Amino acid sequence: MDYPIYEHDVLVIGAGGAGLRAAIAASAMGCRVGLVCKSLLGKAHTVMAEGGIAAALGNVDARDNWEVHFADTMRGGQYLNNWRMAEIHAKEAPERVRELEAWGAVFDRTKDGRILQRHFGGHKYPRLAHVGDRTGLEMIRTLQDHGIHQGIDVHMECTIIRLLKDGDRVVGAFGYYRERGQFVVFHAKAVVLATGGVGKAYKITSNSWEYTGDGHALAYEAGAELVDMEFVQFHPTGMVWPPSVRGILVTEGVRGEGGVLRNALGKRFMFDDIPEAYRNSTADNEEEGFLYVLGEKYQGRDARRPPELLTRDHVARCIVREIREGRGSPHGGVFLELQTFCDWLARRRPGLNKADYIRKKLPSMYHQFKQLGGIDITTEAMEVGPTVHYIMGGVRVDGDTQMSTVPGLFAAGEVAGGMHGANRLGGNSLSDLLVFGKRAGEYAARFAKEHAAGQLPRDQIEETARWALSFIDHPQGDENPFQVQYDLQETMQNLVGIVRREEEMLRALEELERLRERYRRVRVVGNREYNPGWHTAMDLRNLLIVAEAITRSALERKESRGAQFREDFPTKREEFGKFNMVVRKGPDGSMQVRREPIPEMPDYLKRIIEQNK
Repeated sequence: MDYPIYEHDVLVIGAGGAGLRAAIAASAMGCRVGLVCKSLLGKAHTVMAEGGIAAALGNVDARDNWEVHFADTMRGGQYLNNWRMAEIHAKEAPERVRELEAWGAVFDRTKDGRILQRHFGGHKYPRLAHVGDRTGLEMIRTLQDHGIHQGIDVHMECTIIRLLKDGDRVVGAFGYYRERGQFVVFHAKAVVLATGGVGKAYKITSNSWEYTGDGHALAYEAGAELVDMEFVQFHPTGMVWPPSVRGILVTEGVRGEGGVLRNALGKRFMFDDIPEAYRNSTADNEEEGFLYVLGEKYQGRDARRPPELLTRDHVARCIVREIREGRGSPHGGVFLELQTFCDWLARRRPGLNKADYIRKKLPSMYHQFKQLGGIDITTEAMEVGPTVHYIMGGVRVDGDTQMSTVPGLFAAGEVAGGMHGANRLGGNSLSDLLVFGKRAGEYAARFAKEHAAGQLPRDQIEETARWALSFIDHPQGDENPFQVQYDLQETMQNLVGIVRREEEMLRALEELERLRERYRRVRVVGNREYNPGWHTAMDLRNLLIVAEAITRSALERKESRGAQFREDFPTKREEFGKFNMVVRKGPDGSMQVRREPIPEMPDYLKRIIEQNK
């Protein structure tokens, strides 16, 4: 074994919002911290988060507080959430936002100088602290600028392909540098996974190339449990045309700033389908909905939210319905436009320049689609449709400590499951990163201080190195890794997508088995240096694991709830609201799915939910 070995107290895998916040927290506790990122530092997928950070600061509406935020999060998650995580998140999010501000984040401001907050789907009050429509970029800039002064060792363009164990405990990780293909060993007392999501398991996704389910698969192979993997969030508004911007997200902030959805007939179809649970808080007409966007009163009562700001799963299904029933746009989506709201606003504010207003509120959206797609959102409607955006499922962790079921292994951010239940509310992802990134880093540091370093398992290292090298000029190999990945994405998009049926998911499992057979015959031409085919071959293992976990969990949940819609079981079933689906690797290597009962919620939290219905 002739590989470089780096010694750390805490190793953080992933350098997005959760990873950076975890590394900062662990370093602040006096630990030697290593931070591994798959791409360059600062290019994490968090930069693509546009809308804002959900936190009950109460700056725009003083009635907002952690209790309302908690109730909104639980209702959005259909009460499958880890209620302890939802409670901690709602309580600690405001402090994390103020902390970010103290570190230099430049938020948009109210007239009296406080952090401005905007409306977002599923939130009762305007709650999202934002920086125009580039909040994630500002978050990464701030965390990175703060973190580089903490003495953190950063390993860029490095991919982890195995967690190393000494007995039951994780003691490090094995990976390689993507540029040259050199293997590297990390020896650590505790490991934090912050690797993000699984979007590249699907054909149409807003996720970047890094999102191949690495952390989910690493944890699964190390013996950790995954939870809620059936719940894949399809963001309702990803661009479907022109091809140059296909899949790129149109932030929910567009709808939060007055954007409306119309079908090919010009009808604002979201008014046709308002769930009973939201009927008393949703606008009955266009005028009332626009007053809500402005935060004004309507006939002596609070203006109610426009139906475009209902939860993401509901909006996505309404869009799919319009497309399926022949009322979609020419390229298989619907239309999202800001002109109706701007015309209404111009009548109330004579002299308003509509184009300047949109460019000020949504600068990144304007410039991005103007430059990449030739679309001027100040005058033209966008063609949008559902795109895979986020997975609620992830590593099953303790609500307080973020430690997985494997000692020494922690997880935070999108790779960790439980917080969001069956459906995540917009904006909760960024506050989730901050709250639980900090907690994961702190508790990983505590674990590192309480435990000596374990022994590095040389057999695991050598076995993984041989596996990684086996793809290069595989003598019996006749499969192209890019073709296998393409076929996997097609299978998941077509058979385990936004609308699911048992017979299609059973076909998906059969196809995944065939893809595994093909995967064993993958051959990569060339050597390890600058070889994207080799990278793809190793990513494929992770994609196959998460694809199977999603499919098996979705099959087991025989109901429609949150982000899962089963056409063969189109309603919620009470018995399925009492447990989560948990996935783990069985002793024989097969994937096992079980139903795990949800622990009883304490009475004080039940009262909060009841008071905020």
